[in-house]
Amino acid sequence: MKRREFVALLGGAAVAWPLAARPQQKAMPTIGWLGNSSPSTGSWSVAAFLQGLGETGYVEGQNVAIEYRWSEDRYERLPALADDLVRLKVDLIVTGGGNPSALAAKTATSTIPIVVTTVGDPVGAGLVTGFARPGGNVTGISILVPELTPKLLQLISELVPRAKTIALLVNPVADESWIRQLQETAQTMGVQLPVLKAGTEQEIDAAFATLVQLHAEALVVRGDPFFFSRRAQIVALAARHAVPAIYFAREYTASGGLISYGPNLPASYRQAGVYAGQISRARSRPNCRCSSRPHSSW
Repeated sequence: MKRREFVALLGGAAVAWPLAARPQQKAMPTIGWLGNSSPSTGSWSVAAFLQGLGETGYVEGQNVAIEYRWSEDRYERLPALADDLVRLKVDLIVTGGGNPSALAAKTATSTIPIVVTTVGDPVGAGLVTGFARPGGNVTGISILVPELTPKLLQLISELVPRAKTIALLVNPVADESWIRQLQETAQTMGVQLPVLKAGTEQEIDAAFATLVQLHAEALVVRGDPFFFSRRAQIVALAARHAVPAIYFAREYTASGGLISYGPNLPASYRQAGVYAGQISRARSRPNCRCSSRPHSSW
């Protein structure tokens, strides 16, 4: 087993929805990008998205325009940014950064197609009614956070078999019912699972101080867009306090983290670009009505 990465999964299960074309389309379609990070920390996701978009024949500035909106890690800004894209009458909205941006876009419009990326549980979040028949105007990639996080707990427990206290780092917006289920899993394993919540850089520092006070012997970092943008800080704190930690994406191990288990995030954004290109091309055909079948991209 490699030290720096246990395994990376190619992200997610895709959901799709029936698509009705508009009678007339602009010569150059406009895609709205709704991201919850910043242009600097989110540049890798844009690059992957543009790669997938290019695979369908669309090149930014040549035959497609993109309007970017970034919340700078402030989730409360997302609804207003989504409304702004709707006012611009973009042809398609692509959301980056999981459930918060996806839900903001869905709330803002029920008619503009939405391609979501890196969402955890699209059905549980209310983005779609189901994988087989999603309904509505949302499609995209799920990275199955609720399903994969218990595996992180299992793997770090195997890596540190004597650990009786394993801390869990989550964003305060995390689903409380999911946290309770994970604590029940820990109980069956004979492990205590204190939950540390952090939504700012300062709270991340405070969470690690609490971890030390609790004498936690290992750490699980839940998949979260904010944590991903602060992965260098988290990895450095884990190293400083000599706490074995497992992460949701290989980018953490590339930053010096110990072990990761989770989706290939750039591949998810590339696939979102492919979806966006396919939808844009389908909508450019007069009187076209088409759909894409759900599939797994593991």
